[in-house]
Amino acid sequence: MSLAQVDKDRLATALHAPVASSAFVLHRHDWSESSLILELFTLEKGRITALAKGAKRPHSQMRSVLLPFQRIHVAMTKGARKERDPTASDIQTLRSAEWAGGGAVLGGAALFSGFYMNELLMRLLVRHEARPRLFDAYVCALRGLQDPLETTAQAALRAFEVRLLSELGVLPDLSLCTPSQQAVRDDQPYQLTPDMGVIEVPSGSGADDLLPGALLISLQAALLHGSFPALQQACVAGLSPLKLAFRGLLHYHLGFMPLRTRQLMLDMQAMERRVVL
Repeated sequence: MSLAQVDKDRLATALHAPVASSAFVLHRHDWSESSLILELFTLEKGRITALAKGAKRPHSQMRSVLLPFQRIHVAMTKGARKERDPTASDIQTLRSAEWAGGGAVLGGAALFSGFYMNELLMRLLVRHEARPRLFDAYVCALRGLQDPLETTAQAALRAFEVRLLSELGVLPDLSLCTPSQQAVRDDQPYQLTPDMGVIEVPSGSGADDLLPGALLISLQAALLHGSFPALQQACVAGLSPLKLAFRGLLHYHLGFMPLRTRQLMLDMQAMERRVVL
């Protein structure tokens, strides 16, 4: 066998070798009677799409682990068509999936919050771009959503939103007034806008999304520190205005198509009110 043929065989083996990764299932839908198409959020590769052949079969090893909010270890290879044609679909083939332990058991409002985070990741992340800090924030946020104390759960969700906005590069420096680049003052109220960033607001304004300067400073410090618990704790001081502020930023970058999870939650709440009445 020639050296050229040996190199060619080695390259082919490398291309087909499964690549291991830690992952979460963001979304799944049927591909055939026995297979699934998965949207995965992975530690090593960011958001990817994978084909799970035979995953719906009763005796499939993968069937019981390909569930939302469960951390799994997966091994994937590129599809043969992608290797022959770089312009082809970037769907990878899932070779194995194993439960990695832990995992969130969400119910009620926490379940909607979990699917809300998943939809944000699917809508805002480009494929094949690793986001290890965001992956860690997702893990911590899922853990926080399980807390029976609503304040803790809401703070976890707000902390995830601010980390997501920061990772996307659309969050201004929260310690600076964006138009003037002057330092934010503790006792001054501000607004966080998609087009102008952090802007100073006259004292006494009755807007619901006013953010105290002290809150913005603590959020920026927590972001720089990189600790999700610190970021979550900083959010506790302003859950209501932060919810409005982050919602405005996220909707601006999501475009005109509304979030399905949010609309579903509103529909469910309206249905519950009608039942009570």
